[in-house]
Amino acid sequence: MKEVIKKFFIASMFMWAAPIAILYGFNHNLLPGSNNLSPYSMTLVSGFLAVISVNVVIAFYIYMAMREPADKHVPDPKFLADAKASVNQPTGEAQQSTQQLKKQE
Repeated sequence: MKEVIKKFFIASMFMWAAPIAILYGFNHNLLPGSNNLSPYSMTLVSGFLAVISVNVVIAFYIYMAMREPADKHVPDPKFLADAKASVNQPTGEAQQSTQQLKKQE
C-alpha cells in the first residue's frame, strides 16, 4: 500500500510541477526559441505544452499501474467477510416490504 501511495504522490507532484515549469520557462524566455514568438503565440504554445505535459504524466501513471502484478494484492479476509455479510443483509426498505408481504398473507 505504501508503494501505491508513493507513486500517486509523485505523479501528483509532477502533474503540478511540469505545467508550472513549462509556463515559467516560456514567460521568462528560458526555453530556446520562445523569445521569437509573439505574446499571443507564446501563450497558446505554453498552455498547449502544459496540458500535454499533464496528460503525459497521467499516461505514465496509468502505465505504471498496469505493470503492477495483480496477484500481489490480497484483500483482507475480515473485510471480505464483512462485505459479504453486508451484501446479504437486507436493507430497511427490503425488511419493511418483506414484513408487509408476511402481514398480507
